[in-house]
Formats: sequence, C-alpha cells, structure tokens
Amino acid sequence: MKRKISGRFTGILASVCLLLGGCGNIEPGQVKKVDTAMGTVIQQNLYVLGEEDYCGEILALLEELEWRELSWRLDTSQVYGINHATGEEGIPVTAKMADILDRCLELYQCSTGAFDVTMGTVVRLWDIDRYAADAEEGFRIPDKQELEAALSGCGSDKLRLVRLEPEEGGIQGMAAKLYRPEGMQLDLGAVGKGIALTRIQEYLRGEPDITGAVISVGGSILTYGGKPDGSSFRVGIRDPVDPSRNIGVLVLEGDWCISTSGDYERYVEVEGVRYHHLLDPSTGYPAHSGVRSVTVLAEDGFLSDGLSTACFILGAEKGMELAAAYGAEVLFVLDGGKIQMSPGMKACFQEG
Repeated sequence: MKRKISGRFTGILASVCLLLGGCGNIEPGQVKKVDTAMGTVIQQNLYVLGEEDYCGEILALLEELEWRELSWRLDTSQVYGINHATGEEGIPVTAKMADILDRCLELYQCSTGAFDVTMGTVVRLWDIDRYAADAEEGFRIPDKQELEAALSGCGSDKLRLVRLEPEEGGIQGMAAKLYRPEGMQLDLGAVGKGIALTRIQEYLRGEPDITGAVISVGGSILTYGGKPDGSSFRVGIRDPVDPSRNIGVLVLEGDWCISTSGDYERYVEVEGVRYHHLLDPSTGYPAHSGVRSVTVLAEDGFLSDGLSTACFILGAEKGMELAAAYGAEVLFVLDGGKIQMSPGMKACFQEG
C-alpha cells in the first residue's frame, strides 16, 4: 500500500521553497533523539529545514499529555479525576478527552467488548508490567474469586458521557462519569501510545519546516511526510517467537500509524506458562485466541493502537473483520508461526 505525499504537504513545501528563493540549495537536515516519556522510550527521527530542534517540543507535548489527560497515577490528570470522582454528576472533561472516551465506547461496542478501558482493577490485580520489569520476583497468579470480584466492576457500559447544561459550567459542556462499584478504574493504556501518535501528527502538520519524520512511542510508530532522498519508509515487524529478528518490513510513503500487540512484549512465565499483559475482558485472564502478535496499519493512532489490542483478543477471523470495518490493515502471526494479513497489508509487506 503506497501513498504519495499529500497535496497539502507538497503545497507547504513549495511555499517554503518560494520564500527562500528556490530549493536548489536547500536540503532538510536530520535530527535524531532518544528520550523517555509516558513511561516508555521515545525515538525521534526528524527531517527539518533550518536549525531549530523540535524534539524537545514533541517530548514536552507527550509529558503534558500524560500529566493532564492519560495517567491513572497522577492526580493532575483527567483519568485520575474520573476514577476518583464522587457523587452523581461526574467531572467536567475537555473536548479532546470527551472525544477519546466516545471513541473508546464505540470500539467497545464494535469489538463486542474485547476492547474495554474499564479493566483497571483487573490490570492492577495481575500487575504484569511491574513483575515483568522486576524479573518476575514475587509474581502471584490471582485466584478465581479475586478475578471474579474485580471483573464484576468492569465494563465500558458503566462509563457515561453526559452533556452539561450551560449554567452548570464545565469545560466544553461535557462530563464523564463511571457508574460503578467503588474502586472501578478507567485505564487508557490500550490506546495511550496511539493517542500520543495522533497528537504528534497534529503538531507536525503545524510545523512546515518539518518535512518528514519517523517517531516511535514505545514501539508504536508514526511515519510522516517523506525522506529528502525520496525513498520509502521501512518499518520492521518483529517475530514474536524471536523478537530479536523481523518477520518482514512495511514499505510506506506518507502519514501512517503502526501499532503491534504481542504476547512477547510484557509477560511473566510460571512453570512454562506465559502470562502476558493483554487481558481478555470476558475472563480476566491473558487472552488465548490463537494469536502471537497483531500489527495494525491505520491513518489514525487511536485506531492502530486500539485495534491491535482488540484484534489480538478476538483472534484472526473476527479481528480481520473488525479491522476491515474501520478501514485499517492488519497482520496476524498465529501460534504456529503462520502469517495472515489483509489485502492492503500484503501490498506494502516485504518478507525478511
């Protein structure tokens, strides 16, 4: 699936060339930075006209996204506020947060519950991220009663977006409320990196001196614009059996978001059984759908990230249908190593 740089982009670049008296002697410089934000590694590779370093501004954007909106830990964030709200009125949210939650509710419905952002209590019960980072020390498999109790308070049908009357004030006239048992938690981890890609994409489109970029947020990848030499972007897809190698690469042009969910990313092994971080909302246990990894290619980061999680939990057949319904391309690596992919993914996939 190859796509030319958009007319909007080429028009901006042409305008820059005219202002500077022609492009004959102008070549974008390459800026590379590796940092951390949102609890993960951020890799930036920008092609820039001029001397300004935009990497710091992108990093600050991600830090603010976590601090103001997405974190369930920080009491400055909207997610934290929703989780700790009392009373019946919920809390006011920004237009951007209202849009995120609205899209989460839609994907919950379209995936028949496979994508559920109210699984915070179950995620915390397993705490696989922490034990995977700490070499599994102290890991304990939750017992059935614990999981049933935690699951009883989950379900995105308990999340409501309500419009505030003008006299009630609030930001953008919207409020979010969890109609829940005490302790139920909203957790946007399944789409956090994708939301970050979309925000970066919006920022890049407002900076005409940035002519191209490849940016990775914890493995979710954004391609933008183009390379100075006109060559395509190449994004590797890891082999879930041996993550040190790739099963192939995606050859892309222009603006794309690529997200992968796999059982090899964050997991704990106990007596030969792998307990990974992709939890099935119907059972509370790590999903077993016959899939080792799912890679989704979409024009929007929320979709690439959210769909990769939902498709992993649903399995190849239902996941393929869900991705098609959203106009996204998808690649599955199954338990036996077999690869299945959508037609559009085949068009840009190269083995090896």
